[in-house]
Amino acid sequence: MTGEHYFSAEPRVTERRREIGFTAAGRDFTLVTAGGVFSADRLDPGTAVLLRKAPLPEAGAAGPFLDLGCGYGPIACVLATAVPKATVYAVDVNARARELAAENAVRVGAENIEVVADIPDGVALAAIYSNPPIRIGKPELHAMLDRWLPRLAPGGVAWLVVARHLGADSLQQWLVDRGRTVQRHASQKGFRVLKVGDG
Repeated sequence: MTGEHYFSAEPRVTERRREIGFTAAGRDFTLVTAGGVFSADRLDPGTAVLLRKAPLPEAGAAGPFLDLGCGYGPIACVLATAVPKATVYAVDVNARARELAAENAVRVGAENIEVVADIPDGVALAAIYSNPPIRIGKPELHAMLDRWLPRLAPGGVAWLVVARHLGADSLQQWLVDRGRTVQRHASQKGFRVLKVGDG
């Protein structure tokens, strides 16, 4: 995309809708994507690693849960089908991504997904799942994490997937320096899955 990125609020690139399929948590998903959103042509490899390696909540978990930087909603859709009684917030700055995530929630029958640009004050999250937008740059990435990680409930955790060559280890150290407990939960295909707690 010339002059804009998937984290643009209002992408101008041609929409060009298409479907992608993938399997996660023992279920097949077929979601609609479009130009101007993250990884529009396939399930991003990092997202695939996160969905394989980060434990999903138990079916009866109360939540709420957050898919941070949801894109067209693959993580939110998997979470919502795993925890049908819990609210799953899908948050993205990209308006087209939010539209697609809402459409995909309907496609998979997940009435418990709330697609929003922000979540209400006072909501304490049981867990955050994210393939964060590393390419926005460190200052913006750090500001995003500083905004959202404090929204975790006591004992809550964030599951982040980051490519090793894009700074997974330096991000882990930055989180530790911010007073958080960080465990390298898994590594696969050049990605780290980090488990982030509240210290």
